[in-house]
Amino acid sequence: MIYILWGEDQFSLEEELRAIKESLGDASMLSTNTSVLEGKKLTRNVLKSVGETIPFLAEKRLVIIRGLLERFEPKDKSSRPKKSSSSNAKQDDSQSLAECIKGFPDSTILVMTDTLEMKRAALQNNPLYQAIASGAIVKPFPVLKGIKLSQWIQSRVTQKGSSISRQATNILMETIGGDLFTLSNEISKLVAFTGGRLIEEKDVRAVVSASQESDIFAMVDAVMDHKAGIAEQILYKLLQRGTVAPQILALIARQIQMLVQMKDLKSRKRPISEIQRKLGIYNPYIWEKLSGRAEKYTIEKLKNIYQSLLKTDMAIKTGQLDGDLALNLLIAELCENK
Repeated sequence: MIYILWGEDQFSLEEELRAIKESLGDASMLSTNTSVLEGKKLTRNVLKSVGETIPFLAEKRLVIIRGLLERFEPKDKSSRPKKSSSSNAKQDDSQSLAECIKGFPDSTILVMTDTLEMKRAALQNNPLYQAIASGAIVKPFPVLKGIKLSQWIQSRVTQKGSSISRQATNILMETIGGDLFTLSNEISKLVAFTGGRLIEEKDVRAVVSASQESDIFAMVDAVMDHKAGIAEQILYKLLQRGTVAPQILALIARQIQMLVQMKDLKSRKRPISEIQRKLGIYNPYIWEKLSGRAEKYTIEKLKNIYQSLLKTDMAIKTGQLDGDLALNLLIAELCENK
């Protein structure tokens, strides 16, 4: 049996993988009969050796290969594959691996997992996928958005034995986006916090850590767009919530640092997947916000903001200014500077 699990929704993909494992019986025996391989440099000999190994005291053996399809994704997906020595070698390599996979005994369960951007993936031109897909169970995992994301949140809360209002669901979607890892954690905290009663908007704002990050995003946006009134309102809300001045400064500084790094990596034409990995951004909502903002502002402007943050931090630490006052003066200064 061959499973192909692919897409950007790593959370759902991993849950599906967990379900496959559970379907194969005793967990302790399965761990003895499980091999995890990295597809980037996987050779036919290694794959054949692992895939054809007989299970030990069990009926099935599980082989998980991560990133093998990505290895054979065409680089230029908008054009037809070009005939060259390298492309021919790639074709031969994929055929060799495909023949090896098709020769696995029935006792081997193969699961291939690939985190591929669904808008960019061109599986129809992927030679390995084309060679094995007809005999596999293929499951795509796109990032959930809109009504599908809302339904996922409702379902997850129900599984936890609770319920959630539409307003609270919308706030979760706005603050966290389609990052199901974070959503799952925050839902667990919300269920524990509310003790089984209906989860409301006020509960999300009180419990969800991502809402603070969202407020920082909004405040940085307001500062850069010179909207002093909005920035001051958000600052007041953060302070009223108990967020201390050094923490707010650190969060703003983190956003500025990430914007500088993103602009630098983009200027060097690094792939999106590499930029996301280096910055540790896997939440589509956060990625879209940062990416869009990075296009709007120059490195020089971002550096000037960072210098102002450092001066404010020093003024607070040396006792020259009270934390709350220092932040208000900082916001006013940044909003005035064009």
